[in-house]
Order: sequence, then C-alpha cells, then structure tokens
Amino acid sequence: MKIFGIGMMKTGTSTLGFCLPQLGYRHAPYTPKLLRQLMQGDTSQLAPYIAQYDSFDDHPWPMLYRWLDEQYPDSKFILTVRKDSETWFRSINTHAQRRGPTIERKLVYGYAMPSHNQAAHIAAYENHNAAAQAYFAGRPDKLLVICWETGSGWRELCEFLGHDLVTTPLPHANSSQGRTTDYQRWARNLGKYFLLHTLQKPRYSRRNLDKL
Repeated sequence: MKIFGIGMMKTGTSTLGFCLPQLGYRHAPYTPKLLRQLMQGDTSQLAPYIAQYDSFDDHPWPMLYRWLDEQYPDSKFILTVRKDSETWFRSINTHAQRRGPTIERKLVYGYAMPSHNQAAHIAAYENHNAAAQAYFAGRPDKLLVICWETGSGWRELCEFLGHDLVTTPLPHANSSQGRTTDYQRWARNLGKYFLLHTLQKPRYSRRNLDKL
C-alpha cells in the first residue's frame, strides 16, 4: 500500500512526514528535482522513485492524485489543510519571505513569491482542496482530510491507516514561528531560481502532468 500526502505546501505536510515513519512507513524525502523533471515532460524517474518508498508528501504528489489513484489502486490519500485560507496564505508567504524565490513555487502557483499575489494563491489552494475532495467523494476509505490546527491528530491518522493508536505527542514540524530570514538560503535560492528560469523555462509546462 502506498500513502500519498496531497496537501499543498505549508498545510502541515512536514508533520505528516514525521508521523508516517513512526507508523513504520518508508517515507520519501522532499525531492524538488522530481517536480522539475515532471514539468519538463520527463516521467522516467517517477515509477522507480515511488517504488523505493511507502509514503510521500509535498509536491509533486498533490498534482498527481488522479494518476496515482489509477496506477496504485490500493493506495490511500491524505489531504492536509489549514483552518482557513488566509492562515495558509500567511504561512506560505512567511516561509517564502524567509527563504526567497524558488522555481518550484513558480511551477506550482505561477509565482516565485506569494506576497503580491494573494488572490491567485488562495484560489489555487481552495480549488485544489475542492477538486481533491470531489474526486474522492463517496470513498471515505481512500481520502482522509486532516487539519492539525483544529484538533486532528494520531487518532484520525491511525484509524484511517489501520494502526493502533499512538500515544506520543503530535509534533508541530517545520513551524515558521520564531524563525528569522535565512539570508544565505535566500541568496542561494535566488541564484538557483534565475539559473533554472533562464535555462529551462521553455520546457516547463503544467500540460506535461496532464499527459500522465
């Protein structure tokens, strides 16, 4: 069985990524290179990568849930969400301000930085959540919608995956609270963004994912 976290970034995906290994799953690390490959139409590494792990979160998986459901019929999906759209936007905007522009954010949302594009980001977030829930409607055994902020935790996760209840405290992983701007990361991300954007922009396309 494969478990795919299909929540957008900054919805508690890191917390999910901490929980799943505690339940015994081989959890895949965040691999932005795979997202860039898929956006360039290169799917050669997709199946081999999935074969190495049991569970996944963050991009590119939220963009692939229909294909994943077809290719891995025994899989389960977990949609992490925030308590409201504005909270999610503040979180992703704070994260971006601290780390700088990335080509991955540009590919997913259309913008490397969220700050002046709140409406577009919130629309993408809300549309994704609505589409995923509509797609899995009537199949509660396939999709769990979970919000750590409103009280969801080990009980919902363990029941959905068929595990005994874990009693250790639920972590709050990758929180931006109290963190300051990482200027070295900002500079690295900015340089990487301009390099990838300049050299490979013509090849990137969301349509490449629709061909899967």
